Amino acid sequence: MVFVGGSTGTDDDNVHATVLAVQEALELCAWNASQDSGLSEDDWKVPVVLFPAGAHALSPLADGITFMMLMNSLDRRFIIDEQVTAALPLKKAGVSPLSMGYLVCAPGGAVGEVGKADLFHADDTDKVRKYAACAEYFGFDLLYLEAGSGADTPVSSNLIQAAREACDLTLLVGGGIRDGQAARRAVQAGADWVVTGSLTEEFDDPDELQRTLSEFITSMRST
Repeated sequence: MVFVGGSTGTDDDNVHATVLAVQEALELCAWNASQDSGLSEDDWKVPVVLFPAGAHALSPLADGITFMMLMNSLDRRFIIDEQVTAALPLKKAGVSPLSMGYLVCAPGGAVGEVGKADLFHADDTDKVRKYAACAEYFGFDLLYLEAGSGADTPVSSNLIQAAREACDLTLLVGGGIRDGQAARRAVQAGADWVVTGSLTEEFDDPDELQRTLSEFITSMRST
């Protein structure tokens, strides 16, 4: 899926424009595939999902939203207030929620700072186990361990393994995953999904980006 969002600099206008642009691009790719017997339109049925900084950065056109609780925030705004503000507009627009517990780990980056997160460090395994079990008992569908966009180091494998041991939720890991080796370590530690964003911003040539992502995925899946 394609996540659309950001901790800073996002609002309804630019998020909505981005969702629309991504969906139009995917529709064009699907149409092109329909004209070639060797390609499949189904390959371009990619959900465009909001990953919002708050209720001020939404789009009614999105296929879904990570409806998240920043569980280790010290500010109730990111635990419940933004969610309360957003819930009815999202329901009226028919945007499907993916309920998610969100845990920000060191170094944390902009999301850690903006979200006033009490960061988890590599040796906080017992604490992460407790939060992961709590997320499962809240009834969330997903649990996301986040190191922060563009982080120098990804989430510690120790924390990923601790979360995996403590809950049966679909486990996402993101932040600082720049190559297939880092992605593979996250998967081996227990991640179900790996999120990478900054990597895609480094390329102006789409062919070069496609080659890089193909190599990334091949390396991630290698044993």
